[in-house]
Amino acid sequence: MSSKIQPTDLKFFSTLASSSSLSAAARELGVTLPAVSMHLSQMEERLGVSLITRTTRRMSLTPEGAVYLEHARRILGEIDELEEVLGASKAMPKGLLRVNATLGFGRSHVAPLISQFVRKYPEVEVQLQLSVVPPPLTDDLYDVCVRFGEPPDTRVIARKIAPNRRLLCASPGYLKRYGMPKTPKDLVEHNCIGIRQGEEAYGVWRLTNSRNRQSNPESVRISGNLTTNDGEIAVKWALDGHGILMRAEWDIERDLQNGRLVQVLPQYATPDADIYAVYPQRHQMSARVRAFVDFMTLALAQQSGRPKPAHPDR
Repeated sequence: MSSKIQPTDLKFFSTLASSSSLSAAARELGVTLPAVSMHLSQMEERLGVSLITRTTRRMSLTPEGAVYLEHARRILGEIDELEEVLGASKAMPKGLLRVNATLGFGRSHVAPLISQFVRKYPEVEVQLQLSVVPPPLTDDLYDVCVRFGEPPDTRVIARKIAPNRRLLCASPGYLKRYGMPKTPKDLVEHNCIGIRQGEEAYGVWRLTNSRNRQSNPESVRISGNLTTNDGEIAVKWALDGHGILMRAEWDIERDLQNGRLVQVLPQYATPDADIYAVYPQRHQMSARVRAFVDFMTLALAQQSGRPKPAHPDR
């Protein structure tokens, strides 16, 4: 009697669950829509349960489907890791690599580097997902997440791949019209561009005097008539002269260099926004994860001209 779960079912269902519809899954798998529907029906018949709830426009996992997916992805991951551990010394990166990054940095930096990465490692298949809110680090949706700031979760590995600072800035036109702030308290009198992203506290900027790092940071509640959850839009508003912005140096470095933006309160430090590659501990031996993180680290160091960050994982 044949097993109720076939090895090919695991990869099929993992791809199906990541798709928005059966037709999208068919395109991803390179087969016809009837073939996808038949494979799913055969799985459900063997198991005696429904895995997917299907409507004309969308599909969703049943409770049984969610359990099946969780175990399927774990098993597939363990198979990949076993292959890589057994051949670690000669492993050529290959297989599926699921990457998550923030919208702005992902679009401007991560995506172009992935293009270079797959040219170097053509046997790696990369799926890049950009999101405003970083996914929970304990979810098994991605192999590597590129994010700003060191995550507090010790159940994952967080490797610093590039240094980064948050800077206050504004256009020369805005500063000419409204004046340059001299102290953090002066920001209260200015129009400040707000960004709502992730779980970061909104509307409060914390600044520490660079000459006295031991001093307590000053918290300033800012206000303004423009707010967004998209960093690129916020930068464009600052360039248009609408107010003062706090933004990661990677996003505004070119505008600062060409004078389109001017740093505000340079003598005050804001919370660091170093760039980290975050991945589950079980991916430590993954050749494709190691290769990708090493590639990103070297490429970002070359782009910025800054020293390459130290390698130790945590």
